[in-house]
Amino acid sequence: MDQLRNLLYISNMTETSDTATIRNYNLFGETAEAPDVVHCETIQDRSELHNWELRPHRHARLHQILLLRSGGGEARIEERIAPLIPPVLINMPRGFVHGFRFQQGTEGWVITLSADLMDEALRDREGLRAVLANPSAVPLPPELETLARRILTEYHNRDFARAQILRSQAGALLGLAARAIHTDQAPPDPHADSPLLRRFEALVEQHFRQRLPVAGYADRLAVSPTHLNRVVRHSTGRPASAMIADRVLREARRMLIYTNLTAAEIGYELGFTDPAHFSRVFTRGIGTPPRAFRQRMEQGG
Repeated sequence: MDQLRNLLYISNMTETSDTATIRNYNLFGETAEAPDVVHCETIQDRSELHNWELRPHRHARLHQILLLRSGGGEARIEERIAPLIPPVLINMPRGFVHGFRFQQGTEGWVITLSADLMDEALRDREGLRAVLANPSAVPLPPELETLARRILTEYHNRDFARAQILRSQAGALLGLAARAIHTDQAPPDPHADSPLLRRFEALVEQHFRQRLPVAGYADRLAVSPTHLNRVVRHSTGRPASAMIADRVLREARRMLIYTNLTAAEIGYELGFTDPAHFSRVFTRGIGTPPRAFRQRMEQGG
């Protein structure tokens, strides 16, 4: 790997963690200065440094697309483990806990896009945001393999207009990836791309630990609770309170799986002042108490 790649990527890939937190990998674009809007490298380059295993982690401001052309392995996404059978495209949105164990010699590419580029490239009402908003693994179209090679070449290129070309190629990558996912899966509700819904989701991501009521979010969005509930229900079929609760439960599951905090400590981290209340909320939402959930996951799910 050349010196510039070390400067832009490897030296910035710091792990901020201990046994009581989920790893956050701070790559380019997640620090105060973002030297590039796109990063591209081969799976071999990254995985060989870590014995072909990338432990569970998440990115706060990065969207990753992995393209496996040969080899294989398995992916852990949140609490699920799925085999990777090439040729396969893996879509990994920001914020989701994920890890990989690749077979030695696996070939493919990892393309990482900054949050700013995603916001610039994806237009409202075109439906791509909703398609790319969740992790997925679908068959890899041949044209995406060709595009990945071009992106890797341009990434290492230092010629004039490099940034513009990379932005254009990234837009094509997102479009082709969304098309592949849309073709493989049932299409999402087109109303799910509501700007108000996205703003609400962003606020929930920022404040879910504070246990704000729906009215608190509505106030920050300058709409009435009734209007917010109407928009969320129209897009998701569920009230705004359910989206808030889902985010809290998702974080609780992550912490039970990936940290050694007790259930009571996790409850405090998530804004519950009473451990018994947290346990009841978790049990009602997941169907099993926190301790039993952790034991089940430790035994393989």
